Amino acid sequence: MAQTLKCISPVDGSVFAEREVLSRDAAFEVAGRARVAQADWAARPLQERIDLVMAGVAAVGAMNDEIVPELAHMMGRPVRYGGEFGGFNERASHMAQIAEASLADIAVGEDETFKRYIKRIPHGVVFVVAPWNYPYMTAINTVAPALIAGNTVVLKHATQTLLVGERMAQAFHAAGVPEDVFQNVFLSHDVTNELIAGNAFDFVNFTGSVGGGQAMERAAAGTFTGVGTELGGKDPGYVMEDADLDAAVDTLIDGAMFNAGQCCCGIERIYVHESLYDAFVAKAVEIVKGYKLGNPLDAETTMGPMANVRFADEVRAQIAEAVADGAVAHIETFPEDDGGAYLTPQILTNVTHDMRVMRDESFGPVVGIMKVSSDEEAIALMNDSEFGLTASLWTRDVDRAARVGDRIETGTVFLNRADYLDPGLCWTGCKNTGRGGGLSVIGYHNLTRPKSYHLKKVTS
Repeated sequence: MAQTLKCISPVDGSVFAEREVLSRDAAFEVAGRARVAQADWAARPLQERIDLVMAGVAAVGAMNDEIVPELAHMMGRPVRYGGEFGGFNERASHMAQIAEASLADIAVGEDETFKRYIKRIPHGVVFVVAPWNYPYMTAINTVAPALIAGNTVVLKHATQTLLVGERMAQAFHAAGVPEDVFQNVFLSHDVTNELIAGNAFDFVNFTGSVGGGQAMERAAAGTFTGVGTELGGKDPGYVMEDADLDAAVDTLIDGAMFNAGQCCCGIERIYVHESLYDAFVAKAVEIVKGYKLGNPLDAETTMGPMANVRFADEVRAQIAEAVADGAVAHIETFPEDDGGAYLTPQILTNVTHDMRVMRDESFGPVVGIMKVSSDEEAIALMNDSEFGLTASLWTRDVDRAARVGDRIETGTVFLNRADYLDPGLCWTGCKNTGRGGGLSVIGYHNLTRPKSYHLKKVTS
């Protein structure tokens, strides 16, 4: 009997969608069709590929009224926030705009005797494994530039957002992208590993857990298949003594709590200069007490359930352990907290780095706040992590922020903002957050390989 993937809705625990996985042979057939289709796709003019991809993006936008409640059912984000099409379109549009320059030949030199240049050549078949927390925006980060660069794409989405890949494939095919050029698949872990180990793909892009990234790298071992990963995070915020306090509180707490804390670059720990600490905590608590936890299909809801009960259980465990070790929890349990997926957002003080809530990824609506007395202390604490995705600095002194940022082990340094992905910048990380980079010109470089041309014009 074929294995079935089931999306369990966090709204009410029901089975919202289910799909059968492909057999091993069927999965390899998908990859084979993608490989056959790739040469013709890459041979199309660049502008034609751009136009088809952007038509596919627009077709996704046309589905937004159906997509928004579908996302609420699948992973719990309140409908009041309107889905992901704004960021989805922004990222794809930027990559379309920079494609010609990013993929242009690199001229090295030409005279009467020689012409030398470097071309950007698509890898071939790109395998995208996308996560559930921002399922459209994270997928388009790779899907759009990979297709524009001349690769074919096989997309595997998280079970929690089972229908997203289908939606994207349906939209792109309707817009004119050939079916074998962009395929959505439902796969078991075992078949996924067999495909990677069997050289079915030329590049793998994975966004998810550290364990999942390790599994991808193990499957690719010895194949020389490139693997790009964005994995865990424990992103810090640092509020210096000259910061705009109101802006810092509003942005950092939103960065910690939005999407029920289920953001790749969500703020999970905050360090505040001692002169602002008490005021920061008081304002933060006031904001969080004003949240409305409830059914994400209700327009009044500002925080929906976590995507899965097991995710909420992990956050509850981290909070309970911290409180048992002396942390102070500032938010009383909300009436809507059901002990399952619906979880009270929490602010913790009197926390230390001995507590899991300040070390392990929480990926939920909880943040620990610590008092610091200097940049040195804050830098040491921010770097005391196995992860490095983003860091958010708050000061009126741009030069000071740059100096502090230079010393933080992270992929992105924010000043006076947080939790935003600028498609003009490389989205990247360090340490256990992973390797590689998406978006920007560097995203194109990672989705292509260099090919050098050394052309001698004369032989005498």
